[in-house]
Amino acid sequence: MAENEKSTNFVQQAIDEDLKNGKYTEGIHTRFPPEPNGYLHIGHAKSICLNFGLALNNNGLCNLRFDDTNPTKEDVEYVDSIQEDIHWLGFDWQDRKFYASDYFEKLYDYAVELIKRGLAYVDDSTAEEIRQNRGTLTEAGKESPFRNRSVEENLDLFTRMKAGEFADGARVLRAKIDMASPNINMRDPVIYRIAHAHHHRTGDAWCIYPMYDFAHPLSDAIEGITHSVCTLEFEDHRPFYDWLLESLGFDVNTRPRQIEFARLDLTNTVTSKRKLLQLVKEGHVSGWDDPRMSTLSGLRRRGFTPAAIRNFCNEIGVAKANSLVDISMLEHCVREDLNETADRVMAVLNPLKVVLTNVPEGKVEYLVAENHPKHGGNRYIPFSREIYIERDDFMECAPKKFFRLKPDCEVRLKHAYIIKCEEVIKDAEGNVIELHCTIDPTSKSGGATANRKIKGTIHWVEANSAIKAEVRLYDYLLKTDENGNLPDDFIAALNPDSLVVVKNALIEPSVKFAAPGTRYQFLRLGYFVIDYDTTFDNLVFNRIVTLKDTWAKIKCKD
Repeated sequence: MAENEKSTNFVQQAIDEDLKNGKYTEGIHTRFPPEPNGYLHIGHAKSICLNFGLALNNNGLCNLRFDDTNPTKEDVEYVDSIQEDIHWLGFDWQDRKFYASDYFEKLYDYAVELIKRGLAYVDDSTAEEIRQNRGTLTEAGKESPFRNRSVEENLDLFTRMKAGEFADGARVLRAKIDMASPNINMRDPVIYRIAHAHHHRTGDAWCIYPMYDFAHPLSDAIEGITHSVCTLEFEDHRPFYDWLLESLGFDVNTRPRQIEFARLDLTNTVTSKRKLLQLVKEGHVSGWDDPRMSTLSGLRRRGFTPAAIRNFCNEIGVAKANSLVDISMLEHCVREDLNETADRVMAVLNPLKVVLTNVPEGKVEYLVAENHPKHGGNRYIPFSREIYIERDDFMECAPKKFFRLKPDCEVRLKHAYIIKCEEVIKDAEGNVIELHCTIDPTSKSGGATANRKIKGTIHWVEANSAIKAEVRLYDYLLKTDENGNLPDDFIAALNPDSLVVVKNALIEPSVKFAAPGTRYQFLRLGYFVIDYDTTFDNLVFNRIVTLKDTWAKIKCKD
């Protein structure tokens, strides 16, 4: 399905049914509601694309709302990074950026209203006592001894909680629903707790904070959200979502409707902010934007494109059941996009010197090379007596089907001439350190006499003009079993070879003044991007993906 094509997923079908039944006559309104307690990851990209996409497809609106109800884990750094990631993906909330903290006063008033209606009470039980009395999936919970306090006593205690009279954990406010409910989330859930913590927006104005499950549906209702689209782990929370809005008198024809979809899980990585934070804090990665991370900032630094991620989210679709997606599908989308957009250059990661003995010393010839096979454009690359080739492109004792360079055999240099290996130079230990070759001067690529058939073509760089670079070869951060699953201790699955740094790679000079973030295809090697660590005298490239595309082969078989 094309990126701008209207989706027909089950969420859209639910919206169509609601509109058909006369609901939400003011129009469709969605939201993306991140908690600012970490950086966004690839799973959030799916939610971003879905929520903003539903709004676009239905001529509606989509808000950005930070559900900032837990000041002990939130930070302005996360707020800023989330906004940058959404814009980078290509979406805009315009003037509709909100925070749950915008509504703290209203949320408090709603809590008071529940108390007045006999639907909430202050509980002096400890967190452990609440947990023990909650019951199990097969046993009903036990009512708190404080459950039947009077409305007046509850109002007094809740007012004193707000005033800061009690210590953290001394009391909570709980909804009064049903301790025998088969759904544990309906067994008098906690809706307010005491936390004498500084909030990144409200400062020290509050010492009680609403729980996520209380603040989230009410924030949706306050903003006029029509469809609250969230992941499947919130399915069991939906009865409380609906109970809360119904208890406070929100009209069923206009109040938000929660719809759950399957979250995105990828092989060879983790899509959990808690686990990603663990990787950062324990120093297993260099930071939230480490190119091995599944964070959007990490994928951006790795060189993935917004279009590729949007296409990937479109390809995997919106399902009702959780599943594990092969990361090769994401890489396929990246390759498809970069194949259309990335200019081609030549780079040598493991150089082997070649002296072309029949090219005069001091002579430099400038050859024409195409920048892209489809979009055209040319550049000039220098060619002289001394060049470097990839060490793996030479084999002294080569098998019959080795069509690269070997003694007394020929190979074509990309954009240049056919060369023949005449002599192999070795050091005292017998290691090959240099090749002496000759060119066929009549075989210039693109020339009138360049028609001699040669099976092998290799890349190269000219010795004197090549730019030294550091190249970071990234692989999967985690190793999975044959089914793509990780062990319970995911740290044990860390791939020790997830980063290999090549210090003395050589790149053709056309990349010298390119800006960080510029992407290229290194011929025969893969797609690479200039990293933001690059300085004037230290060029740094990250490998985005290799050229090998296993997912494309799987698609062809299907």
